[in-house]
Amino acid sequence: MADKTNTIFRAFDRKAAAITEFTLRQYRTKISTWVVLVTGMIVICLLMLFYVDAMQRDFESIDNDGDSVDSDGDLYPDGQERLYGTDPFSDQSHPGLFDPPVPPDDPSKWIDEDDFDWDQSPSGTQTVSVGYDDDGDCRSRDTDSQKDTNDNGIACDIELSRDLDGNLRYSSDAFVDEDPDDDAYAKEALHRASILGIGKLGFVFIISIFIPLFMATGLIRDEMTSGTMHYMLTKPIARTEVFLYRVLGYIGIVWPYLILLTLISAIVTGFAGPGDSLFRFSEFGIWLAILFAAMLATLVYGMLFCFLGTMWKYGIVLAIPFAAWELGMALLSMGVPESPILRFSIVGWAMVIVDSASMIIWPDMDLLISSGFSVEVEDSFGFEREELIGSEALNYFFATPGLGDISPFLSMIIATVVLLIQAIVLLFIGGAVFKGKEIE
Repeated sequence: MADKTNTIFRAFDRKAAAITEFTLRQYRTKISTWVVLVTGMIVICLLMLFYVDAMQRDFESIDNDGDSVDSDGDLYPDGQERLYGTDPFSDQSHPGLFDPPVPPDDPSKWIDEDDFDWDQSPSGTQTVSVGYDDDGDCRSRDTDSQKDTNDNGIACDIELSRDLDGNLRYSSDAFVDEDPDDDAYAKEALHRASILGIGKLGFVFIISIFIPLFMATGLIRDEMTSGTMHYMLTKPIARTEVFLYRVLGYIGIVWPYLILLTLISAIVTGFAGPGDSLFRFSEFGIWLAILFAAMLATLVYGMLFCFLGTMWKYGIVLAIPFAAWELGMALLSMGVPESPILRFSIVGWAMVIVDSASMIIWPDMDLLISSGFSVEVEDSFGFEREELIGSEALNYFFATPGLGDISPFLSMIIATVVLLIQAIVLLFIGGAVFKGKEIE
């Protein structure tokens, strides 16, 4: 019995290896394979060049709160006078009159002097972020009510919470983090937005759908129309197995290719990303999630397009409208991630994996985005809201998984299981269609 079982599995292995190896050899000798793969690499490299260019730019620092201005002409910036408790609108009141006198600050010291720095701690359904008042203009207020303008009982803090509808609410005490480092914020926000944008649109959508579109659609169809499928079926072998082994050959080309592209992207963003360290090792996790999502997406799309090609010799005609549908779902997943219609797409589930990982790798994302939209800029007409550079892009590409009030890790597991089930279902459907086809 043992010998018989061993013989069965050895035969199974030989059939799988033969068809898979044949498929790999076909791909390696086709010019179209290399055209598709090189085109994908060029797209990712161009996106990386745009990313590096953005990281090399210097963004103008703005005096958001206007305290570098010397309103009374006594050579002391308004911020310095507020810090020492003198009147910034009277030249007869300034720190130079103290004993000993305090020399005036250079006005540039009061630009970007109150940067973002948070100490996050959960408090029920809220996140209380005790923002440090770098320039002291909140802590130097006269009364407790002036220090606690958001009325949460904590002086000089920032509070981030969600209402019953899940909408984010950002509430900061007056003069806390009101003059951030615009250049540092822009680079950090654009860095994260670029990773998510390249990962979601570059890898999970463009690479993951168009490579299968051109490489997997003809896996069975081309062999049927050319007559070479007869040679694969000369030995006893189920057609569903042929379908599976052909897809495995396709995966043998595509997955190593994805690993190479992801590794290149991770190295570029790790070295070029903002920060004091030489390399941002902590973000390898988000690239691994992007790679994992792209691998699952290419598997499911490969099964789908191979099935469409088996069903009709012009299967690519059926595949193109589906690709357009997936594009719409990809864009919708970044705008309305909780939309139920996303559950009827492949890319919607793949995006859940990336979104879940981004919440785990960057737990301060909500605060970073909200802070970028909540800066007040002082002008001759008073204070008005202004978006910091990068906040809009980051807000667009970042999204919650959209699977309800569950942990990001659980969302990732659910999305993985659903994609694997989709692949298995498409395998059996494709195999069943293949069984009913006559070989020309």
